[in-house]
Amino acid sequence: MDIVKNFAANVKKYRTGKFLSQEMLADKAGLHRTYISAIECERRSIALENVQRIADALEIEPYKLFLPVKDKID
Repeated sequence: MDIVKNFAANVKKYRTGKFLSQEMLADKAGLHRTYISAIECERRSIALENVQRIADALEIEPYKLFLPVKDKID
C-alpha cells in the first residue's frame, strides 16, 4: 500500500465529490492552495495536524483519507 498515493487520491476524490476547488478546500482548512495541490500531486508529505484540518474541512473522519481508493464516495 502506498500511503502517500492513497492519501492524495482520497483528498482529490472527496474534494471533487463536494464540488470544492483546491483553493476552496485550502481556505476551509486554513492552508495554502499550493499545499493542497502538492498533496494531490504526491509531492508533499503531511503533518498529522494538517490531516485533521483537511478531514474537518471535507467533513469526514481522518481515517477515510488513508483507505484504498474506491470509485464511490462514502
